[in-house]
Amino acid sequence: MMRRKLRDVHGIVLLDKPVGITSNGALQMVKRLFQARKAGHTGSLDPLASGLLPLCFGSATKMSAFLLESDKEYQVTVKLGEKTTTGDAEGEVISRRNAGAVSDAAIAAVLPRYTGTIQQIPPMHSAIKQNGQPLYKLAHQGIEVERQPREVTIYDLRLLRRDGDALDLTVSCSKGTYIRTLAEDIGETLGVGAHVSALRRTAAGPFQADQMVGMGTLQAAAEQDLATLDSFLLPMDAALEQWPDVCLSEDMAYFLRQGQPVFVPKAPTSGWVKLRTADRRFLGVGCVLEDGRVAPKRLVSGA
Repeated sequence: MMRRKLRDVHGIVLLDKPVGITSNGALQMVKRLFQARKAGHTGSLDPLASGLLPLCFGSATKMSAFLLESDKEYQVTVKLGEKTTTGDAEGEVISRRNAGAVSDAAIAAVLPRYTGTIQQIPPMHSAIKQNGQPLYKLAHQGIEVERQPREVTIYDLRLLRRDGDALDLTVSCSKGTYIRTLAEDIGETLGVGAHVSALRRTAAGPFQADQMVGMGTLQAAAEQDLATLDSFLLPMDAALEQWPDVCLSEDMAYFLRQGQPVFVPKAPTSGWVKLRTADRRFLGVGCVLEDGRVAPKRLVSGA
């Protein structure tokens, strides 16, 4: 059987990941559709979760770290009264308590306690490594180890709807926030326990839910031709929408490509910047040094 020829594809696809598939499984499916040589995702979503999963292709994989660091937004359904081994609906129920007596006023009083900068203890069912071993592998062996609290920020936490013991919440948060832990902590504070029964990511960095494309749409486009499929690729610098541009002359661009910082007239005085040629082609990212020079940090090809 002949293997399809792989091609160099550069850009970002904002996949609406379906429930029931891992993030890597979704990535591999889309990578095959694009016949792409290189691809990666930017932060896993559990199989239980759906929603925004940015996939980076080719040189855009060099931008994935900045998306990993970005803020996120979720819609989550929290089921009160049941605690599970994993903190979500995929785990076994290990305790049940009556949530019927939890009042709306009690819920309204609890949510502000989890808004702002808070401490979270990472769940055992997570990819964090301890002595080189992912915690979830230890959890599968029935081993629980001590984890250090981590500081995260919840920018916004609101109740959208309550239906009996199910709470529909919207969460805007910093990177590294565990929604399962947030749900469990809220449940414990209410005195009844809780777990995540549904989760959907609706924003990541500059990207919003209305920009997502479904797997079925991509599959249909691939059946037409690769040009139609490629129309769903966003430029790799779309991940850096809020960063200022620095335009370089031909000479400046040459020295930057050699790894040398350069002085750029009217450049920002600090922070990260997008690097562009005089004709607006994206070269990569840099940062402004203390002496005002712009230093290259991550340059790309195939822009």
